[in-house]
Amino acid sequence: MAVAKMKLVKVTGPLDKLNNFISTCCLDGSFQPEQATQYMSASMGYLTLSEENPYAPMLQKIEELIRENDSAPDPTIVGDRSRDIELDDKTSAYIDELDKNLSALHDEYKELEDQLEQCRNGIAKYEHFTGFDVGLDELFNCKFIKTRFGHMPKESYEKLVAYDDDPYVLFIPCSTDATDYWGVYCAPRERVDEVDSIFAGLNFERLQVPSAVGTVEQVIDQLKSNIEIIEGDLKQLDERAAALWKENRKRCNEIYTKLVDLNTVFELRRYAACHNKYFFYVGWVPAHVSKEFEKKAEAIPHVEVEENDPDKSSKTPPVKLRNPLIFKPYEFFVDMYGLPSYSDIDVTGFVAITYTLLFGIMFGDLGQGLVLFLLGILGWKIKKMSLARILIPCGLSSAVFGFVFGSVFGYEDMLDPVYHALGMASKPLSVMDSINTVLIVAIGIGVVLVVTAMLLNVVSCLKHKKIGEAIFSNNGLVGIVFYLAGVAFCVAFMNGPKVLPNSVLFGIMGVCAVLLYLKEIPIGIIDKHPDWKPDSVVDFLLQNLFELIEYVLSYFSNTVSFLRVGAFVIVHASMMMVVFTLGGNGSNIPVIIIGNIIVIALEGLLSGIQGLRLEFYEMFSRFYEGGGRAFTPAKLEQAQSNIKTKIAGKKAKKALANKD
Repeated sequence: MAVAKMKLVKVTGPLDKLNNFISTCCLDGSFQPEQATQYMSASMGYLTLSEENPYAPMLQKIEELIRENDSAPDPTIVGDRSRDIELDDKTSAYIDELDKNLSALHDEYKELEDQLEQCRNGIAKYEHFTGFDVGLDELFNCKFIKTRFGHMPKESYEKLVAYDDDPYVLFIPCSTDATDYWGVYCAPRERVDEVDSIFAGLNFERLQVPSAVGTVEQVIDQLKSNIEIIEGDLKQLDERAAALWKENRKRCNEIYTKLVDLNTVFELRRYAACHNKYFFYVGWVPAHVSKEFEKKAEAIPHVEVEENDPDKSSKTPPVKLRNPLIFKPYEFFVDMYGLPSYSDIDVTGFVAITYTLLFGIMFGDLGQGLVLFLLGILGWKIKKMSLARILIPCGLSSAVFGFVFGSVFGYEDMLDPVYHALGMASKPLSVMDSINTVLIVAIGIGVVLVVTAMLLNVVSCLKHKKIGEAIFSNNGLVGIVFYLAGVAFCVAFMNGPKVLPNSVLFGIMGVCAVLLYLKEIPIGIIDKHPDWKPDSVVDFLLQNLFELIEYVLSYFSNTVSFLRVGAFVIVHASMMMVVFTLGGNGSNIPVIIIGNIIVIALEGLLSGIQGLRLEFYEMFSRFYEGGGRAFTPAKLEQAQSNIKTKIAGKKAKKALANKD
C-alpha cells in the first residue's frame, strides 16, 4: 500500500538509434516519456523533433479497408509481431489497388441498393391504386388531360357531392384505409389549375408516382420482378467482395500490424530533443525496473543512460499505486478524488477497509449481500465494470454483518438454528430491539475513524517534515487530544464511563484550545514559515477565534455525521418490515422477491453513496489533498483490440441503420 518509487532516466545517443531505443525500451508499459526540452536549458541548442509521419496515410487507408470489409479480426495474424513485413512502394501500390477494386464493388453495391430502394418505394406508392386499370403510359402521355394521384380524408370525399354539377371535378377512388380515400382525378390542361384549387380545399394530398408502362398491377409485378433480380445481383456482389477480401485478408492484417508498430514508435519520437545528429530522451520508470531498463538501453551501441532520484529533479514525478490485489478495486475511488502526490501516503488500503466495513454495516443482510457479491462477479467478468469489482468485497461484508444482524432477505428468524448450534441463545444483535445501541455504536465508529484520519495526517506531516503541523494543527496531536477530551466529556455527561474527572478534561480542553488558538505562531517557528508573524494583532486574534469555533463545529459535525451509518441500518430493517407486511409475513413469495429487488437496488445505491460521502468529506478532508498525476506509460498499441473496437462501431452503425 504505497506509491511506487520512480527514477528519472535521461538517455542520449545517435539520432539514427532513436527508433531502436524506443522500440526496445519504451513500449513494454514501464516507461513514461516526458518532453525532453523541458528538462534541459535552451542554451544547449536541443530542439524538439518536428517530422511528418510517413506511416499515417497508409495506416489510415488500411484501417478503412479492414473496418469496411472484415467481419472479425484474425487473432493468429493481428497482434503477431514475429513476421518481418517489408513496407515499400510495392506495398503502397498493393493497398491502393486493393482499395480501388473493393471500392468499385462497394460503389456498384450502393448503386444497386439505391435501385432496390426505388423499386420498393414505387411498390409502396402504386399499391394504393391497384383498382385503377388504365394504362399509365397512355395516361401520362395524354396531350389534353392532366392526372393527379393522391389521397384525401373521408370527410372531404363526402363533400364531393357539392361538385356533382361540375363535369371537371371527378375523383376515382382506388382504395381506402382507416382515415383516407386513395385515388385519381383528371382535368383538362386548360382547367387543371382550377380543379387543383378545388381539391386542395378538400385537403387532397398529391402523391408523385414514377412513370411506368402498363396498368398499376402490371407495374407492381414488374417492380417485384426487378427486386428479385437486384437482390440476386447484390448477393453476387457481396460474394465477390467477400472472396476478394478473404484472398487478401492475411496480408492486410500483417501490413496493418507492422504499420501500427512503426506508427507508435514514430509518434513517440516527438518527445525527443535533437542536436547535431544526437537525441536526448527523458522519462520516468518505476525504480524496481530501472536497472533492467538501463541494461536494455545500454545494449544499443553508443546509447548512454543516466538515472536520477526524483528529489534531484525540480519536476514532479508521476504516481503509480502499488496495492495488493484485494485493495486494487478501490483505486477507482482514490483516482476519483485525486491521486496522492508522489511524496504523500497511499490511502487505498484505508479506503478499502473503511468503505467495505461501512457499506457492510449499512447494508447488513446475508442473502442480499451474497446477491451483490454475485452481481459484482458478473459485472466484472462480463462488462469489466470498475464499480462491479468493489461490489464483490462489499457484498461479502454485507453478508457478514447480515449474519450478525440475523437477516436473510429480510427473514429475521431463518438463522436461529445456526445460532443455537453455535451455543448462542439468539442472534448477536437485533436491530429493531437495539436502536439506541446501533446509534451509539455508529457514533463510536465515527470517533475511531475521525481519530484515525487525524493520525494519518500526523504521519503525512512528519513525512513532509512539517513537525509544527503534526503537533499543533487542528488535525495534529493537539487536535487529537482536544477531540478525545471532548468525546470523553460527552460520554461522561451522557452517564457513560468516566475516563478522567471532568475538571481534568476541562483543563486538557482549555490548554489545547489555547494552543489551537495560537497555533500559527509555533507552527511558523518550527516549520520556518517566512511570514508567521501577524501583521495585525487584532486581526490575528479575531481570525483565530473564528477558526477555533470552526474547528469545534467540524469535530462535532464530522462525528454526528456517522449517525447515518446507524440510521441506514435501521432504515434497511424497517424497509424489509414493510416488505414483509405487504407480503403477508412471508407467505406471498412474489411480493417478497419484488420487495427484495427494490431494497437491493435502492439501499445498495444509497449505502454506496453515503459510504463514499463519509470517506471524502468526513475523513479525507482531515488529511488528504490528492493532486498527483497518474503514471501513464507508453505501450505498443494492440492492433487486434483496435480493429475489434472499429468493427464493433461499424456493426453498431449498421444495426442502427437497419433499425431506422
